[in-house]
This record gives sequence, structure tokens and C-alpha cells, in this order.
Amino acid sequence: MSSIRPHAVSAGVLLLVAAAASIPALALYQPALADPDYVLGAGADGQILLGGLLEAVTAAAVVGTGVALYPLLRRATPAAAAGYLAGRVLEAAMIAVGMVATLALVTLRQEIAAGLDPAGAGAVARALVAVHDWTFLAGPGLAIGVNTALLAWAVRRAGLAPRWISATGLVGGPLVLASSTAIFVGAYPHASVPGFLAAVPVLVWEMSLAVHLLRAGRRTARDLPAAVPAPAAAHA
Repeated sequence: MSSIRPHAVSAGVLLLVAAAASIPALALYQPALADPDYVLGAGADGQILLGGLLEAVTAAAVVGTGVALYPLLRRATPAAAAGYLAGRVLEAAMIAVGMVATLALVTLRQEIAAGLDPAGAGAVARALVAVHDWTFLAGPGLAIGVNTALLAWAVRRAGLAPRWISATGLVGGPLVLASSTAIFVGAYPHASVPGFLAAVPVLVWEMSLAVHLLRAGRRTARDLPAAVPAPAAAHA
């Protein structure tokens, strides 16, 4: 049990941290993402930099979640555990690329304010915003849909949470994946009612799983499945 509880608690905490950091980060980015002339104006650089810091925290928490859950999942589903960890690393990489593109807007605005010729700056700024938007769709959109479905299936197989929690993930993952695919092909914009509604089940799934892991990891061995012995130990 001593090897199980820390991983459960860590995973629960990191799931909460990822959600708590990612939502305000996107809100803080809006002056740069929503205003085509941001780099030509006074700017809100401190706000954008804070958003970048929160996204860096989000990316670290995303990878940390995969690392913390890996020992819990590999006992029942080793392939799914490895796949989920790899998927979370990919998701974090997409977040990091989008973060760098957005922070580059701050540098561009400061260079223009310092005397750089603004000719063509608008086109560069729009390209950087497009990089952020596409990576946001690829990472917290398409990748999170696959990761959610994979983790929900692995959690169900490993018995790490009640069935209603894993069922929420099994519904939410494909739903947000389908919605992100629709956004990808231009069916509707990301900031739309369908996009928001599709993301709600994933948020419910992650928060429910986080709370359960925190509670289970802080109680007794009966709240989590017993570790499966290694092949050599089992043979002995």
C-alpha cells in the first residue's frame, strides 16, 4: 500500500492543478489572442506572461499526471498505461508550443514599442495566434479526447474508481474528440456552444477522478486494488 497511496494522491492533486491552471491561463491570453492589433498597442504584457506561467504549470501537471498514474495502471493494463503516458507527453508538448507562440507576441509588441519597423507585424502576429489556436485544438482538443477515453478504459480495467466515473470518461473522451474533429474541419468555431458542451463531461470526469483518487489514497488499502506481484515473485 505504501507504493500505491502516494501515486493516487499525486495523480489527484495534479489533475486538479492542471484544471486550475489551464482555465485562467486561456482567459489571461485573450487580449493577445482576440485583438489583431495587440502588437501595435500598449499591450497587457504582464497578464500574458502570467498566462504563460500558468500554461507552463499546466503542461508540467499534464505530464505529471501520466507519470503518477502509470504505476497504478500498468498492473492491469501495461499497454494502456504506456499509451496514456505517451499521450499526456504529446498533449503537454502541444500546450508548450502554443505557450511559446503566445509569449512571442509579447516580444514582438515590445520590439515594435522600442522602434522596430511595424511593417508586416500584423501578419506575423496573426500567424503566431494561428499557431496557438491550432496547437490548442491538437493538444487540449484532439489529444485530450484520445487520452480521456484511454484512461477511462484503463481505470475501469484496473478498478481504480467507481464505474460511473469511468463511464463519464468513456462518454466524454469520444465526445470531445468528435467535437474537436468538427472544429478541425470547420463545422463550428472552438468558442461556441457545441464546443463548450462537449468539454463539460471531460471536466466532470477529471474532477470526479481527482477527488476519488485523493480520498482513496488517503484512506486504506481496501480503497485501491492490491498490487499484482511481479512475475518472478509470483513464480517464487
